[in-house]
Amino acid sequence: MALIRPPIGDGVEVFFRPQGIAVIGASRVPGKVGYMVLYNLKSMYKGPLYPVNPRAREVLGLPVYPSILDVPDPVDLAVVAVPAQAVLRVVDEAGRRGVRGVIVLSAGFREVGGEGITLEKKLIEIVRKHGMRLIGPNCIGVYSPSTGVNATFFDPNRQGLPGPGPIAFISQSGALGAAVLDWAEARGIGISRFVSVGNKADVDEADLLAFLRRDSETRSIAMYIEGVSEGSRLRRALEETTPVKPVVVLKAGRSDAGARAAASHTGSLAGSYQLYQAVFRQTGVVPARSPEEMFDFALALALQPPMTGDRVAVITVGGGSGVMASDELSELGLHVPEFSPETQARLRRVLLPIASPRNPVDVTGSAVDEHMVESLRIVLESGEVDAVLLIPYFNLSGITDQLPDKLAKVLHEYSDRRIPVVASVTGGARAWSIARRLEKVAGIPVYPGEARAARALWALRLYGRWLQYIGEIQEISKA
Repeated sequence: MALIRPPIGDGVEVFFRPQGIAVIGASRVPGKVGYMVLYNLKSMYKGPLYPVNPRAREVLGLPVYPSILDVPDPVDLAVVAVPAQAVLRVVDEAGRRGVRGVIVLSAGFREVGGEGITLEKKLIEIVRKHGMRLIGPNCIGVYSPSTGVNATFFDPNRQGLPGPGPIAFISQSGALGAAVLDWAEARGIGISRFVSVGNKADVDEADLLAFLRRDSETRSIAMYIEGVSEGSRLRRALEETTPVKPVVVLKAGRSDAGARAAASHTGSLAGSYQLYQAVFRQTGVVPARSPEEMFDFALALALQPPMTGDRVAVITVGGGSGVMASDELSELGLHVPEFSPETQARLRRVLLPIASPRNPVDVTGSAVDEHMVESLRIVLESGEVDAVLLIPYFNLSGITDQLPDKLAKVLHEYSDRRIPVVASVTGGARAWSIARRLEKVAGIPVYPGEARAARALWALRLYGRWLQYIGEIQEISKA
């Protein structure tokens, strides 16, 4: 009798909130995969942790068990770090032990072809027989900072790991996943969940989307994919997720050369990029062109409401930056309309005589905090814009370290208007230390340059159009 695949998303929670974890293949040798996984879990995970190795008695101060069958309760997740030839046996034992989820880090399966394909099919049969869920094989694991699950073999002395945050990240490439996490940690962007899916023998993007759309810690979802074997599953999962939470996808394998590379990397069939583009348009996915852009978009979508119209106000300390921002926005199909005489008159009353109130609002390099703050207040009250792009210069004497707190107060007062605000910041370490406070206290995503900030607004507008199309939100009537 054929073994039936579980319903989409069924049983996935165990990977992020396990009651107890066994590391099968725990090693005493620093640097080896089995050592690093145990080290990382011991450093973060507060629940029961059980090393499994028939040739050791103690690893990292923890008693070692010869087999998963000997591990006491509670244990519902196993991380497998043994050679491919031993994986089937230990996963079968985990199933007999009652483990509900397994993460197989080991490579040597479908991605190598030949016997590896057969080995992966047998692995799936074992998982199905025991009613388990499997992430991998050929992956780098799972990272859930809020629950202490660092079931990866990253070296924490070499790899940056971000703290808790609102963005979930699913990656079909382990190395790219590691690089993006390292960048996110350096940038100060938090992660709710990270999953390296590897070969996706069982749990795939559709399963994870089903979990993440119910996950209270996740506000936006970023995905790097090379190919999918069951497009209908992914499409259905996207259709059910994007009305609830935004999904940003970086699809690799867009060219013939990239598709060949994807096939050799994880054994994936990349398929026609045009087909993926069509599916993304039909399901409300926000497409990204690079890892950097993927996280730019996911950050904006996590912190700000979607745009319900095309009108953008630019409030800048530097006139040149306002010009460049206007060009970028216009090229993306967004509008920087001139303000009404009434709004310009209100702005003139709070700005310096040399400032321009037309839009962009150029408060000039002689401005102080209050010029930025009051300009934002007037623009939000005007009813003439659907988003705001702020360009503060934190290296100027009149702009203080308190500006983020002052802006946060204004945004809180007008939060019911649901007008997204992003910022472009130019400068060095000091400017960026203040800029990050904009994200922390005001929830304003900050980007290094006008182009990236403008594209973040484009992503918010693209998602807003989708929600309007499916009737989830209405376009705000224009003043």
